[in-house]
Amino acid sequence: MKKFNINKIGVALLLALSLSACKKLDLAPENRFTDANYWTTTDKANNVLNTAYTQISNSGYFFSQEALSDNAYMGRGDAFNAASLAAGTYDASLGRFKSEWYDHYNGIKTCNIFLENVDRVTAMDAGLKARMKAEARFIRAWHYFLLETWWGDVPLIEKDLTIDEAKTISRTPKAQVVDFVLKELDAAAADLPVNTALADADRGRVTKGAAIALKARVLLYESRWADVVTECEKLIGKTDNGTYALFPSYEGLFLPQNEYNSEVMFDLQYLPPSVGSRSYTEFRDLAPLSVGGRLNAVAPTQELVDSYLMLNGKKPGDSGSGYDENNPYVDRDPRLTYTVVYHLYKWKKPDNSIQTIYTKPGSDPDQEHHFDEYAPGAITSPTGYYTRKYYDPTSTPADFGSGLNLILIRYADVLLMYAEAKMELGQLDAGVWDKTIKPIRARAGFTDAAALNFPAVGASELREIVRNERRSEFAMEGLRIFDIRRWKIADDVLNGWAHGAKFGPAGVDGGYIRANLRTFDASKNYLWPIPRDERAINPNLTQNPGW
Repeated sequence: MKKFNINKIGVALLLALSLSACKKLDLAPENRFTDANYWTTTDKANNVLNTAYTQISNSGYFFSQEALSDNAYMGRGDAFNAASLAAGTYDASLGRFKSEWYDHYNGIKTCNIFLENVDRVTAMDAGLKARMKAEARFIRAWHYFLLETWWGDVPLIEKDLTIDEAKTISRTPKAQVVDFVLKELDAAAADLPVNTALADADRGRVTKGAAIALKARVLLYESRWADVVTECEKLIGKTDNGTYALFPSYEGLFLPQNEYNSEVMFDLQYLPPSVGSRSYTEFRDLAPLSVGGRLNAVAPTQELVDSYLMLNGKKPGDSGSGYDENNPYVDRDPRLTYTVVYHLYKWKKPDNSIQTIYTKPGSDPDQEHHFDEYAPGAITSPTGYYTRKYYDPTSTPADFGSGLNLILIRYADVLLMYAEAKMELGQLDAGVWDKTIKPIRARAGFTDAAALNFPAVGASELREIVRNERRSEFAMEGLRIFDIRRWKIADDVLNGWAHGAKFGPAGVDGGYIRANLRTFDASKNYLWPIPRDERAINPNLTQNPGW
């Protein structure tokens, strides 16, 4: 059960929704949202802050995000324009650019309104007010972080704008926006409580540890390795800024009974359909059809499956790995089974019974009652793979309606950010490995010493190992697209065919399904174009190179 109820937004949400009718950055709200007669009680101020929480992101972005990368393919439709973005078939008029730009600035607007007006609530406890301001500053920093990550230079707006002011704003240099985000996160961390100090009623709110972890992520994306180390060391093995640890079970990490566990640092809050209206049903278009899925919208790729190591720590193609092409999913990194559904997968139902999933065409022995989970051009998976991660066994059977929180930052990311920064500084040794990658692999289920111990390899191979560990650990969580962009390898991994299982024509790409042909132009695709409609309204918004 969620602890602070963002489902009950009340009057403030109705007002915010009236503002959201202003679909452009250049439009400002009517004065009634900021009238002094509204800002009279702590509850009303809290309603506005809760509105800001609902604007952090949404389940649609979360579940479609992986299809922007080489980890997955959106083969049915183009929800959130994930298929267009991955294929490189878009321009500045793409709806995703307009909607995401608007969503972030709408969230920033709510935070600005809150920060400008909360001091009008004179009867509020000073400590509570400071904490609530810190939460708003964190959320605003979150939005700016994503804006500058996608677009580079973006307008930096620190107050609620009038219509006239909005029509004259221009883009702020990315470096200045990043500096603002880092300073905001420092200021927020100073007034936020540690996770263990939160009352049960406030679980799910932003904490000091979340602010530090987000700052580390911002620095990671800027390749400021020494600074990443500094921030991560505030959290690893210390309790001053919160108490965190890897949850013992990788599978259990994503189950509803384990929400708010020791690894979760920041997540999107949802409510089960039986409790409130803030739930989601995206998983019905991720799950195999034979267990109730409607159609497949986002399918894991063969490239993702190939990235999972063997239990002895070797890659499937390495000499001595033990990889068997006829049994390709045997003796693999256990995270593969907890993330991806493959041929002959043992799907555990809510009643703990097991159903075998047949994805290879013609392999289901009971064709009368079942069907193949892959058929070219059908509503089944276009790659022969489905998603398991984030399946909620307590979801409503008809539509997979779920209130399971969606994790945005977890402690494993702190460990892997630290390992990557140390690697880039030439300081990743056995000591660092043993407190970062080793426990992550041990938690995943590796037991072979060759997989757990620090590898005696060169710098380039060590970099590959660290990067691949991120891929395996966070697959289908939406982080891969950001990693391949900041590593500047998107022009490599997003050019050419995305593949599926070995169910394709013999002699073509080794028999692996050709799922989607993609292009990525390094001269322009590392930044999104400024939305066409925004520039039509405000000519002061310059365009990114190549667009």
